Formats: sequence, C-alpha cells, structure tokens
Amino acid sequence: MAIRNIIHEEDDRLFKTSRPVEVFDERLHCLLDDMAETMRGAEGVGLAAVQVGVLRRAVVIDCGDGLIELVNPRIVGQSGKQSGPEGCLSFPGEYFVVERPNSVVVEAQDRFGRPFRVKGEGLKARAFCHEIDHLDGVVFKSKATAPYEGE
Repeated sequence: MAIRNIIHEEDDRLFKTSRPVEVFDERLHCLLDDMAETMRGAEGVGLAAVQVGVLRRAVVIDCGDGLIELVNPRIVGQSGKQSGPEGCLSFPGEYFVVERPNSVVVEAQDRFGRPFRVKGEGLKARAFCHEIDHLDGVVFKSKATAPYEGE
C-alpha cells in the first residue's frame, strides 16, 4: 500500500466524469488499498479515485465503523434531508453548508465485481453522496448553500 497524492481544485480532472470499472484485478485492489491508506493518512472519511488522479468509478469510505469500498456505485434510493457542514480533501481548509439526503441506498460492486447494496444514514449518507458526486465531476462547493463559519 502507498499514500497517493490528492489532487486539488486547480486540477481539472476533478471536474471530469469517471469511467466504469470493467476489470476487477490486482491493479484495482492496489488502487482501493492505496485510496484507503491515503484517506486515513489525510484524516478523511471518504475518497474517490478521481481525487488521486484516477478517472475510474471507485470510492472508499470509513465513517468510523469500518471501511466500505464501492466500485461502480450508484444511488438507488434516498429519503429525508439534512443540512450541515462539509469539507473535502481536495479543498483543504474549505467548509460549506450542503444539503443532502438523510438516508441513501447505494448499489455497487465489491473489489471482486460482486454486486451488493448498502444503506447509509446521517454522516454515512452524506459521505456516499459526496464521493459519488466526485465520480460525476461534481464538487461539494457547487452544491453549497452557504459558507460554514464554524462553531
């Protein structure tokens, strides 16, 4: 495993749509492992492959209850609303208030290509939405309702 460089706002790859993962091999496994290590090293709760310069539909998330790897994820259900502060490893030090669903259901594949569903509520729903947005070239600042001033 290795820590990869996280790209920032000036890198236009952040605003491009990622391609689906079609090959589930050791190269993908290495990417996912590196992404998890990079995310933890940066003290984040989520990281999309595009944030390390790889335009593939892969995400890692850990909201404190274990690592979740999502390959080719898509949101298939959502309910409720939450509004709160959000930051991003690609925009260090910037925080904005963003409205998201309070609950989401995601369909994805694991690192071996096996399909599964996962539900997230609260912070996990926010992380799922934030990272899946990255795969579509959407960054959280474009969904902000206000700057977050802190408490």
